[in-house]
Amino acid sequence: MSVLTKFSLVAVVAATAVATSASAAVVAGWTITTAFPTGAGNVPMGVTYTVGAANEGLQTTGSELRSVHSLAAATYTSPAGNGSQYAFSSNNWSTGDFYEARLSTLGYSDISISWDQTRSSTGPATFELVMSTDGGANFTTLLASYTVLQSGGGGAPGTWSTTTYNPIYSLNQAAAAADNQADVIFRFRSLATTAAAGSSRIDNVMIYSGPVPAPGAIALLGVAGLAGLRRRR
Repeated sequence: MSVLTKFSLVAVVAATAVATSASAAVVAGWTITTAFPTGAGNVPMGVTYTVGAANEGLQTTGSELRSVHSLAAATYTSPAGNGSQYAFSSNNWSTGDFYEARLSTLGYSDISISWDQTRSSTGPATFELVMSTDGGANFTTLLASYTVLQSGGGGAPGTWSTTTYNPIYSLNQAAAAADNQADVIFRFRSLATTAAAGSSRIDNVMIYSGPVPAPGAIALLGVAGLAGLRRRR
């Protein structure tokens, strides 16, 4: 079988898998496609850093993914993602520090969010997911506590790689209260009390309207080179 025929066959299988899986639209997605500044004096530092608007989905303007820390010594880097080139990483964590995705969901329903997250051996291991639908004035809890697994090093169940996706680092959560709202904020907030020396890393932050696509369908889409719905559940 020729290479072209093999590729065509994979594309057909991918399309079939997506057609038979639950339909979902990406409202906004951040896959961290650009490296952060590096080199002496160039690495971003401070209490906050933003990667800016979503690079996937229907809300690529007017959306934002950022990190906020209480310590000005926090630094922000872009190491390997979970099966992608880059991730959003920061260190010097204190209780209450967070990653935050912000967007409008006006006109969309059945909202859900999925993301990949990991940590260093000394990074914060426990987070909560909270949400605001009034621009940050009030927050409700979606996940009271979730565990972030370590990547690499002794005791880690796996290692993040630019070439291999590992589903054990992926989480997802329904957020029906986020339907049809002008200003929605999702915060991944650290609950750790002692993690100043460690780092946390987030990647593939995806907000959907409708059910999250099945894992097999997304993997096949990646192989076939079909862009858009690349996120695994």
